[in-house]
Amino acid sequence: MKRILPFVIILLVLGIAIGSAMYLKQAASNPTPLANASPATNTTSPATEPVNNANLPPGAQPPWVLGPATAPVTLEEFGDFECPPCGLLHPILLQMRREFGDKIRLIFRENPIVPNHQHALAAASSAEAAGNQGKFWEMHDLLYENQKTWHEAFDVRPIFEGYAKQIGLDLERFKQDVNSDQVAKRITDDGIRGRAMGVKGTPTVFMNGHEVPFEQLPAEKLRVVIKKELGEQ
Repeated sequence: MKRILPFVIILLVLGIAIGSAMYLKQAASNPTPLANASPATNTTSPATEPVNNANLPPGAQPPWVLGPATAPVTLEEFGDFECPPCGLLHPILLQMRREFGDKIRLIFRENPIVPNHQHALAAASSAEAAGNQGKFWEMHDLLYENQKTWHEAFDVRPIFEGYAKQIGLDLERFKQDVNSDQVAKRITDDGIRGRAMGVKGTPTVFMNGHEVPFEQLPAEKLRVVIKKELGEQ
């Protein structure tokens, strides 16, 4: 029953769009650069006003963050580990972190698109369970970097447990945490926040409260957006 509840709640919270499954099948077999890709579901138009965080659900607490709280630019990503465009965005965000260092802060929010992405919830649960042992980002990176491998698997549990061993987790605790109410709640809380912010597809990225249009997420364009926010051009 614990595994059914998150599916039902997240399905209601995220308002899944019809057609994601067709996109995923096509994108997985014919990967394209992010510049030529489309979000996993239809996204909203770019926000013209910044999101007022004071009036929003906080999402999972504490959030998963890379970078200092003093960073002048915060990128908050709502992602799905099984979403091909999210996999393409992953190295771009790492590149931005290398280029801008402590000037930017990354926040990751869970946004598994269920049931169209059949393993997305299991992947999100695995990342959260790894986070309980201080290894969220290590699992996050493995899931994205090996997305094509596990996406096509019938049973992802042994694969994800293999990743847990690879990053040095207590495997028995990991197995328990994957199915825990605490992990399910964190995923649901991120979904509630995402819905309140108008998130309807993945990846969706907010920069200091403004939604970054999907078309501006390729590295050469995102770099320009960040520099503009920093006042460097």
